[in-house]
Amino acid sequence: VLDVKLKYIEKYILARQNAASYYDKNLKNIHGLAIPSRKNFSTHTFHQYTFQTEKRDLLQVFLKDKGIPSMIYYPMPLHLQKAYKFLGHYPGDYPVSEKLSETVLSLPMHTELNEKQLEYITESITCFFEKS
Repeated sequence: VLDVKLKYIEKYILARQNAASYYDKNLKNIHGLAIPSRKNFSTHTFHQYTFQTEKRDLLQVFLKDKGIPSMIYYPMPLHLQKAYKFLGHYPGDYPVSEKLSETVLSLPMHTELNEKQLEYITESITCFFEKS
């Protein structure tokens, strides 16, 4: 299966990059939401489209009620996970990681996202921030 899919990898990456560009364009001016940064000297495959907001949990519920899936892939920073307890780290040792684990949310991201779906997602997010 992967051998077949690898033939289309560039097409899949381009589809994800186009979806991410749509998200960027339509979410960049929302106060209280920080979209992923980009660097001119590199590219991104956008396996995930993850942004930051202090209103993450409320937004996630709002999106779920509108039928829009979203994910919190990293709800706990590595240094606080049980597997790494032996290293002796405590809350506050890595404040940036801890803050990100409380504020990041990932939107739907796949190669079959169409403009109508992207529009519905971004308009829903815009509506949430206008009301809150």
